[in-house]
Amino acid sequence: MTISFKQIPSGLRLPGFYAELDASQANTASGTQRALIIGQITGAATLAPNVPVLSTSASEARVAGGAGSVLAAMVAAYRANDAFGEVWYLPVSDDPAAIAATGSFTFSGPSTAAGVLNLYIAGQVVAVAVTAGMSAAQLATAAIGAIGAAVDLPVTAVVDGAVAAKVNLTAKNKGAVGNDIDLRINFLGTAGGQVLPAGTGVTVAPMGGGATNPTLTTALAALGTLPFDFIVSPFTDAASIAAVSGLLSDATGRWSWQTEIFGHCFIAKRGTQGALATFGTGLNDQHLSCMGFNDSPTPNYVWAAAVAGAVAPSVRTDPATPLQTLTVAGVLAPPVQSRFLPSQRNTLLYDGISTFRTDPAGAVQIENLITTYQANAQGQADNAYLEAETMFSLMAVLRSFAGLFSSKFARVKLGTDGVRYPAGSNVVTPSTIAAEMVALYRSLEDAGLVQNSNAFAAGLSVTKNAQNAGRVDTLAPITLIGQLRTVAMQLQFKLS
Repeated sequence: MTISFKQIPSGLRLPGFYAELDASQANTASGTQRALIIGQITGAATLAPNVPVLSTSASEARVAGGAGSVLAAMVAAYRANDAFGEVWYLPVSDDPAAIAATGSFTFSGPSTAAGVLNLYIAGQVVAVAVTAGMSAAQLATAAIGAIGAAVDLPVTAVVDGAVAAKVNLTAKNKGAVGNDIDLRINFLGTAGGQVLPAGTGVTVAPMGGGATNPTLTTALAALGTLPFDFIVSPFTDAASIAAVSGLLSDATGRWSWQTEIFGHCFIAKRGTQGALATFGTGLNDQHLSCMGFNDSPTPNYVWAAAVAGAVAPSVRTDPATPLQTLTVAGVLAPPVQSRFLPSQRNTLLYDGISTFRTDPAGAVQIENLITTYQANAQGQADNAYLEAETMFSLMAVLRSFAGLFSSKFARVKLGTDGVRYPAGSNVVTPSTIAAEMVALYRSLEDAGLVQNSNAFAAGLSVTKNAQNAGRVDTLAPITLIGQLRTVAMQLQFKLS
């Protein structure tokens, strides 16, 4: 048998033992599946805008992005669900022309009994201690102190210049993202022990007026070719979504043939069923998933990061395992009366919006994480890329085949089928490549990623390209494994 060495020369006359390593049969490694969190930073941040940076912890993110920043809140929510995965920041500054969202609490009094005012800002409770006899202005002053002490809140607070009992809130980050900062009181209600102290009242003016999110073009370009499988964006405006879609495009982006580093983006959107349906049907991207919710105290950007954090560990373990029932930590479920009914959630799943359920303890669980892809290039309904698991499974399969070719066929000569080449001659033929592909497919079948290996072997085509002597063209008819989602039963019974 002739052995083709890649490094040891055939004319070597020096005595001794010489060895070279061949790792073509040894590569079982898989790449790191990183997460990327896109988020606005404050003026107190230590991060440079538009420069991707490795994150070390949620506490570090508070300093890096600025306490109360969108970025810091997103990292904390992500880490509440994925404590060990590799996470990077992509910090962005507020647009110079942006306007900050504002809202307010207006208090009434005097209080006639001691108690606690439970103010909720972006899902975080701010407890304001109340003593008997406090005036409305004193309640406002106490609220200012409690809000200021909670450094992770996404707002600043001051007493209104004209109304002493009114506390004006301003989002720390400017732009439309601040409009989703929820304000309310006593979210848990009487059952949770949250009631207004006697004699007090609070009027809430919701956050609004925020405008102009950052432009993502420069920030996304700074990513270069560094791969990120889980990308989280706080922005749901059309320009931001278009920028992310361009980043992940099949034609020119990370899913294109010349790049092949893949990735999937997570966003979240607040709204009624009708508003979410309108938003979702305006999207059509298999690389984007949007979780829809209504009336949760938690901002949409925290929802997006928390969902991505819940998904990432499962995908790293097995990209084909269904994502339903995964618990999403770090978000507050909407009140019972605001939760979507099963019929509404089913409709949303036809409108490109992912859904969740709430368990008896109030924990949020993913129900069905879908992509926003709904129609093909001809505008016809298409469910080929409906499920998010499909996209993560395709990533794994494509990377497996890429690993095969880079490990075993990186430096080989291409021969013709039918010619007998000596063993060890470093020549492969289309049939040799096909056999390796079938063997890999069977291993992927054993791993539970694909199925029908016999059909794959029968339909596989590997041929030399007629115009390029050094190229082979392959058609690989894979069948992804599915996920069990629904069990339908007709219970036929008899009476004795």
